[in-house]
Amino acid sequence: MAKDRKLSNEERILWGKVAKSTRPLPERKNDLSALDEFLAEEQAQQTARLEKTKIELQSSAAQPSTPLPQKQLPTRHHPLEKPVKRKIAKGRLPLEARIDLHGMIQSEAHVILLDFLIRAHERGLRHVLVITGKGSSMGSDGALKRAVPFWFSKPEFRYLISSYEAAAQHHGGEGALYIRLSRPRGERP
Repeated sequence: MAKDRKLSNEERILWGKVAKSTRPLPERKNDLSALDEFLAEEQAQQTARLEKTKIELQSSAAQPSTPLPQKQLPTRHHPLEKPVKRKIAKGRLPLEARIDLHGMIQSEAHVILLDFLIRAHERGLRHVLVITGKGSSMGSDGALKRAVPFWFSKPEFRYLISSYEAAAQHHGGEGALYIRLSRPRGERP
């Protein structure tokens, strides 16, 4: 491992578990307590960031810039048309934005994804890429990979999205989604 490479959150957590399962040498007890303090501080910072994002989202959701449609919406989105998906995959139709949700817990990813899609919708973007990951690391079964399509049927996401489908292999394959955002109300092609 390179000296200047920092440990990822997963590596720090794993190391913390390993360190707690051993008995420290008497002269090393201070190092272990320093690690515990560092991990607690890191967790507190992450919780604070998540709370700040939730508060910002709630305040912006209290006065949505795009009103929710009044009619009953279907619970399932249509897949992208094959020609559109092919154009995106070949790069002839650009992906205007992308977000990577790797390593996030579901509550954090939900808030960040909703904020990303609201902002993209307000800017008039049409095609974005959402990277959820395949969920094959550390025995995971792909919680975000399963949860994100489910979220799209919820009211807070429903009016933002026109359709979605799994991405091409070079864009992430099963671990990513092409999203077509709906047009803002009153706008026609």
